[in-house]
Amino acid sequence: MTGPEHLAVVAAGLGAGVLTSTVGVASLLSFPVLIALGIPPVVANVSNTVGLLPAAASGSFGYRRELREVPRAHSVAVVLTCAIGAIGGAALLLALPPGVFASLAPWLILFTCLIVGVQPWITKWLRSRHEGPHAERTTMSPATTFFAALTGVYGGYFGAGAGVMMMAVLGLGLDLDLRIVNALKTLALLAANLVAGLIFVFVADLDVTAAGLLAAGSVVGGYVGSHIGRRLPATLLRVLIVVAGVTAAVLMLG
Repeated sequence: MTGPEHLAVVAAGLGAGVLTSTVGVASLLSFPVLIALGIPPVVANVSNTVGLLPAAASGSFGYRRELREVPRAHSVAVVLTCAIGAIGGAALLLALPPGVFASLAPWLILFTCLIVGVQPWITKWLRSRHEGPHAERTTMSPATTFFAALTGVYGGYFGAGAGVMMMAVLGLGLDLDLRIVNALKTLALLAANLVAGLIFVFVADLDVTAAGLLAAGSVVGGYVGSHIGRRLPATLLRVLIVVAGVTAAVLMLG
């Protein structure tokens, strides 16, 4: 890569890092940049996963105040669920043709955008069906666990829009403030990317230069994004997530 191309990858990492900690569509910015530089799709996907690890790590650190509001056992449950799912996703990436999940991804993202958008009304409706006091849902039900694991599989396989999907799963399955859900989502992406990244380092082709440049930009972007995400009003954050997700899906369909 030339000097300007190096800068382009660092800038993509910076922007993707911000998106990791806010609206959750980081790969839709960084992945196309790697493809445009002539990196083969699977190698670009692997390098992108490894390169965005620092973004999720710095974003989770930036959200440490929100994460402290969640009991440690619940955070561990989210992390383990996504990590286990990511193992399956990484295995699928190495075993299946690249187009299998890619053809489904735009529709999955659109569906989860719908869930994120209408989640307050769904939650209100669900609560109205229960008479008497309603206990706050702070632990994952079997259904929430299943869909979180499925999102982990998708994150380990491709990951574009995985943050939007995780926001939908956690937002619908838990009675938590949206900023806390955003923090948990960032932590979940860290777990999924870490597990998948470790597998890829040992058994897949990795463009070390591209991954390193992405990492340099994303570690800053992830931390900056956590501060932006914390300050955004819940309604605005929800709107931005839906807009980003729909845009990502349209670009993928194109």
